[in-house]
Amino acid sequence: MNTAGQKNIRALSLDELKTFFTEQGDKAFRAKQVYEWLWQKSAHRFEEMTNLSKTTRDLLGRHFVINAVCIDNFQVSRDRTIKNAFRLHDGNIVEGVLIPTETRMTACISSQVGCSLTCKFCATGRLARLRNLDADEIVDQVVLIRKQALERYDQNLTNIVYMGMGEPLLNYRSVLESAERISAPDGLGMSPQRITVSTAGIAKMIKKLGDDEVKFNLALSLHAANDAKRNHIMPINEQNTLDALAEALNYFYDKTGTRVTFEFIVFRDFNDSTQDALELAAYCKKVPAKVNIIEYNPIDDGEFQQTTSARLDNFKEVLESKNVIVNVRRSRGKDIDAACGQLANKNDAMRKTEVKRKD
Repeated sequence: MNTAGQKNIRALSLDELKTFFTEQGDKAFRAKQVYEWLWQKSAHRFEEMTNLSKTTRDLLGRHFVINAVCIDNFQVSRDRTIKNAFRLHDGNIVEGVLIPTETRMTACISSQVGCSLTCKFCATGRLARLRNLDADEIVDQVVLIRKQALERYDQNLTNIVYMGMGEPLLNYRSVLESAERISAPDGLGMSPQRITVSTAGIAKMIKKLGDDEVKFNLALSLHAANDAKRNHIMPINEQNTLDALAEALNYFYDKTGTRVTFEFIVFRDFNDSTQDALELAAYCKKVPAKVNIIEYNPIDDGEFQQTTSARLDNFKEVLESKNVIVNVRRSRGKDIDAACGQLANKNDAMRKTEVKRKD
């Protein structure tokens, strides 16, 4: 927690750190040393910066804080998925998940404390949006999950997805800053092509991603390819219709050359019919895209349930018959609180923020 007069040091740029040291009568190159400790070595305490003198470390401690994220609790699934509740410096809780598969080691991270979008199928939608995360808080989730992957499974992270709590494009600046720190040579050094930002669909912000010529991948949580059904489960669609999203996604593609991924959760007897698949295939003709079909993890007392294997297989076959590139993402962590937001929902620090939604 910040005390009076102390700033979050990771909110400063390298040039701002240089200015600080110069004003303190120290050498400007100290800034680069500190920057490396903060972003390459992921130091969470000034005492860890062992190539700095004690005088310099004490100077930093008087002026700055490091708002480090820590693991409050976690659950390990039989399939090796690890779900974390991360505690922030102000006591708030967000979630992050380590998802191991045969070919990947993926970190799923959050961008907001809670969420304001109230999608009907999402446990996080039951939480109020308390605040946006800072870029350093987003990066810390990656650092902690990477450490889990190395310590538990002796493997490094291969992929990062912004698919945890919150809507990334409603925290635009911090999401872009964090992606830059994760991919920068003087940061974590991961390829931006290994990073995917997932949005529920905000057309004007998708266009802004194109204008900023981002290097990471973009996924759209689609879940229905007609406006009536999508309005029912995702109220954001009322202001961001499928036609508006198609226009924005094509703009993004023209600016970046990056093909979008449609994330499509199949719900039993809601969007899992042959007609639903045909509507999705037709929508894919409007936008250069591939499709990830996702098995649903039901939330407590939720309206929606997981579809059958037969209906999921039929859905996939219909798409492939229309030359749509399709992958099926099987449900992970079935034996733990697998749906996004469930672990936070059950945390005492967050339970008071639950929103009673009117259906």
